[in-house]
Amino acid sequence: MREQLLTDFDKIISDSKFSNNDIEHKRKSLNKFIENGFPTKKNEDWKFLDIGRIIDKNIGQLDFYNNYSSQNKIDTSIFVKGLEHNKIVFVNGRIEKIDFKKEENNKIEIKEESKSINKFNNINSLINLNNALTNKHYTITTKSDYSPKKPLIIYHSTTNSIYKKNINLRLYFKLEKNSSLKLIDYFYDDSNDNFLNIFYSFDLAKDSILKNYKIDHKDNKNLKYSYNHIDQSENSVSETFILSSGSSYLKHEINCNLNEKYSSAFVNGILKLDDLKNHEIKTNINHLNENTKSYQLIKSVLGKASKAAYQGKISVNSIAQKTDGYQLSKCILLDKTSEFNAKPELEIYADDVKCSHGSASGSLNEDFIFYLMSRGLNYEQSKELLINGFLLDVIEKITDSEIKNLIKNMIGLKEWI
Repeated sequence: MREQLLTDFDKIISDSKFSNNDIEHKRKSLNKFIENGFPTKKNEDWKFLDIGRIIDKNIGQLDFYNNYSSQNKIDTSIFVKGLEHNKIVFVNGRIEKIDFKKEENNKIEIKEESKSINKFNNINSLINLNNALTNKHYTITTKSDYSPKKPLIIYHSTTNSIYKKNINLRLYFKLEKNSSLKLIDYFYDDSNDNFLNIFYSFDLAKDSILKNYKIDHKDNKNLKYSYNHIDQSENSVSETFILSSGSSYLKHEINCNLNEKYSSAFVNGILKLDDLKNHEIKTNINHLNENTKSYQLIKSVLGKASKAAYQGKISVNSIAQKTDGYQLSKCILLDKTSEFNAKPELEIYADDVKCSHGSASGSLNEDFIFYLMSRGLNYEQSKELLINGFLLDVIEKITDSEIKNLIKNMIGLKEWI
């Protein structure tokens, strides 16, 4: 792997216009990755999703070089129907379309940059790999006092023309004072056996509101890692919703810093898996000032031979008095071969706080199924109704009604509720 990486790195450098300083930073990141390799279960944070073993067993040798000079055709059939939206379209890691026709001029700014942003280096080896191999990054800024008229959907699309590729993306979002953004990350894969490594950074200024929905629900055999870094200022709000069911292997990681008072973060998610799929949500909410709030609710439904994990940590700084932190994970195991792991954590250094955590898992109650069947439903309909009811309270946390209905339709809740 080392020789392949060095060769592909040289190709990326020759294709791009990096400064000598940027090349040096990228080379350091590459060497860090080569030193540590892909994360394995020997690392505590990766004991439930051993990416190193997954790549060795299921993908093998990755190609780290991507030639972005050739344009890809956009399959417009993947676009979400019934929801007016702005769009940014990536196909095989290359940006192919930007459409903000529904917004006022100069209120949303998009910049394509190659200069490295190094403050996020060394978080883990995958972030180092991402920093080393991205040839550019994109910064999307919502200007002060502006709320976009329509949500933004970023389409992450792959086609069957790529195979055993590593695709790295870096996206930076800045919400200026008293602005807002509704963002949907929508993954649509027609490829298999690739590794997508995506880094997001969100910078929320005072009184700004971010609503981010991450949707991966089309079956594919790719491996994905999504790292999300969120910095929040006074009275800002971040809402993250995750629907995770499509890829063979996927890990969402969220690191949120509530830096100033009255900031709040909400993380809600659904893992709905079967057929050997293995997904994980890992969160780290850092309460760094007084009167901050966080709420996390993760629910999983696991079918045959699937695995899910939730690692959730609430950290409360000594000055973060009046903190309100809550986390809960629940799981329904539909088969004796399915597996759920939870690792809830509280790390509290302040004495005037209200924090709680919990986790529970089990199978469907057969008495409830029997009752529903006695009312005319068959066995499968009864199971579906109970599962929908189990997931509904997570869906109801979505504060945008149009997006809530979109996600209900995606997971089949509309038929029953």
